[in-house]
Amino acid sequence: MILAFKLGYQTAGLYPPQVMVERCKLMEKAGLDIIWWPDHFHPWFHSGNQEAQAWVVMAAGAARTSRISFGTAVTTPILRYHPAIVAQTFATLGAMFPERVLLGLGTGESMNEIPLGYKWPSFKERAERLEEAVRIIRLLWSEDFASFKGKYYRLHKANLYTRPKPPVPLYVAANGPTVAKIAGRYADGFITPMMDPDLVRNVLFPALRQGAKEKGRDPSKIETVMELSTYYDQDRKRALQYARKWGAATLGALFFKLPISDPRDIEEIGKIVSDEALMRNFIVSSEPEPYIKSIEKVAEMGFTQAYFSGTTADEPGFLEFLGKHVIPYIKSTYTDP
Repeated sequence: MILAFKLGYQTAGLYPPQVMVERCKLMEKAGLDIIWWPDHFHPWFHSGNQEAQAWVVMAAGAARTSRISFGTAVTTPILRYHPAIVAQTFATLGAMFPERVLLGLGTGESMNEIPLGYKWPSFKERAERLEEAVRIIRLLWSEDFASFKGKYYRLHKANLYTRPKPPVPLYVAANGPTVAKIAGRYADGFITPMMDPDLVRNVLFPALRQGAKEKGRDPSKIETVMELSTYYDQDRKRALQYARKWGAATLGALFFKLPISDPRDIEEIGKIVSDEALMRNFIVSSEPEPYIKSIEKVAEMGFTQAYFSGTTADEPGFLEFLGKHVIPYIKSTYTDP
């Protein structure tokens, strides 16, 4: 049994920021533990979309709630954000909302960097940049007037005058072993999308443990989080139609590798994805059982947290559904009495 299994929710950047802020109260009321925010510049599709700046909306949502935690899934500290600015921002958020802020980091997607004039780096460079960025953030959170000279970044007697106590937990997201090792070396938590159990057991978790052992860390102390992509609607056909907006996300590796950045193009690519592929990659249902079974599978794989990456035409209805039919069962099953 996993004790005190945590449940989160990733709100999609589909709504105006004032709507997203108000929905935070519904997420807290539903009994969720964490709200994970996508930190994007461009969204995954164009039609009818929005993409507010994540850190701003997070702060406003935290101010409107009292218990629920907030984190990014994920911030990319390699090009458009200097690692020191990420360190300062999340130190400030952590000081404002003690023990309610998390920082999730990853190697990023081209659609968020190319529009700002950057050339999309190779995976090798992005992984190297991420590791340096994590080291810089840790350094600034722990030392005064820190200096750093890396391959990509520099610090010269940089000092954060506002720091939270305790420090903000730092998570690293990975789809493969290279970044999973980085998570093992430095992170408090590890995030990965819904994946084949064999890949998790035989590739990702061993890489996470190896990275931890390289730094003399206890891998059992690292929180492990899985993202579950969900599409809720009482009408199954309509749920699939809505899920199709995110069809390109089923081809995620393509966007991690290639310089594709225009949401109009991404949306067109998503249209070629079959209904069968959507059903394989996403939970498309208005019944509790598929959600509960997915979380049970995640817990059996050894994860300590999961979050619903929720997309639906009726988000308040989905949150009410989770609060009534899914979250109470999971909390009663995976919490030590």
